[in-house]
Amino acid sequence: MNKVLRALLFLILALPFNTLAHEVRPAYLQINEVSSNTYNVLWKVPRTADKVLDIQPLFNNSFTLNETIAPRILEAFVLYTYQLKGPISLSNTTLTINNLNKTGVDVLVDIRLLNGEHHSFLLQPSKNIIVVPEKPNKWMVAKTYIVLGIEHILLGFDHLLFVLALLLITKGFKKLLKTITAFTLAHSITLSFSVLGIASLPGPPVEAVIALSIVFLAMEILKIQKGVPSLTSQKPWLVAFSFGLLHGFGFAGALQEIGLPQQEIPLALATFNLGVELGQILFVILVFTLLKLPKSFMPKHVWMQKIIPYAIGSVASFWLIERIIGF
Repeated sequence: MNKVLRALLFLILALPFNTLAHEVRPAYLQINEVSSNTYNVLWKVPRTADKVLDIQPLFNNSFTLNETIAPRILEAFVLYTYQLKGPISLSNTTLTINNLNKTGVDVLVDIRLLNGEHHSFLLQPSKNIIVVPEKPNKWMVAKTYIVLGIEHILLGFDHLLFVLALLLITKGFKKLLKTITAFTLAHSITLSFSVLGIASLPGPPVEAVIALSIVFLAMEILKIQKGVPSLTSQKPWLVAFSFGLLHGFGFAGALQEIGLPQQEIPLALATFNLGVELGQILFVILVFTLLKLPKSFMPKHVWMQKIIPYAIGSVASFWLIERIIGF
């Protein structure tokens, strides 16, 4: 089996079958000043069925942090509630996320002060310490949500499988550009509508239909390989736009789960969407480059050509069943 086919198969089959649509679940630290140098702290830590990440926020030694409510266990997170007190303002003091460098998650930090200042920034395993800025920085908000958008799409394996299937179906650069543009436009519309409260759909059915959309495309690839004409092969942009509307609601669910700075919602929304597009472009360039390699590298046997759509369909079918059971 040639190297190109092996690479694509590895990308598909190496995914855990129980991988969910939105693998990126950063921790979230919300700090609200309620009186002079006194803060309510909400600490949301990602968890799995049997494990909670051992990470904690550490503040300047002059501050005291006391738990006010017992931890609450949710489906994907554990919520901790504290009160933070100190003799000085948080501005220009050091914030550290202990043990973050031993994990693979980010921490979104949201700080709101009584003077109206609002700070949003991202801490990562490679940078788990920061001096809280004295003045708000819009560029820091923009950079935070661009990074979150890129990470979300590159680790959102069901969205990537959908895009991969579109690339395998679409023939010709102009048609491919039209198809990807239609998908981008569609999910941008519903992402914006959902976050702004204009329209929304319940998460579990959306996730199930996203998996179903991938199964549908896998079946369409097999039809095309057999030479059977279909609307998908003739107008892939139409299918991409239709299902892209649902994928946008999926992106919105992830963004709302991550959290948005209330005073910077338009900026956060725009830059998260930009990050999603940048991640998608990177993936498209990678796959398009592989598919454009000389034909001597491509599989010659019919059964080899069928492996990829069957692999895509199998993974998506498992997700579909898993998500329906989870209703």
